[in-house]
Parts: sequence; C-alpha cells; structure tokens
Amino acid sequence: MPEDTPQWVRIKTAAALTGLSEKTIRRRIADGTIEARRVGPRAILIPLSSLDTMGRPLQYVGGAA
Repeated sequence: MPEDTPQWVRIKTAAALTGLSEKTIRRRIADGTIEARRVGPRAILIPLSSLDTMGRPLQYVGGAA
C-alpha cells in the first residue's frame, strides 16, 4: 500500500472500496464484522485492514455447472 494512502477511511469510502452500500457497511459495524472507531461527535472511521478481513472465504466443492 502506498504511503500516501490513508490507513483509516470514512463509511462512504469503505462502501465505494467494497462495492457495498453505506447502509450495509453500517450494519456490518453494528454486528461487529467490521471494526470502526468514532472520532469526535460524528465521524466514524474504519481501518482498511478491517475491510480486508471481512467476509468469509468460499470453497469450491465441485459439481455440475
């Protein structure tokens, strides 16, 4: 990751990076899937590393297409 890339992003940016809606990002924060921190009275920041680890890997088990 380039040094000028922020390590923490806002909800809107996290949504754009993941292709999810802002509402989904907020739901994942609420259920603990995504780590986030409140900074000041309104700002919510999400570490990029939290976005990298969300979800679960899929495994191909074979079968007909």
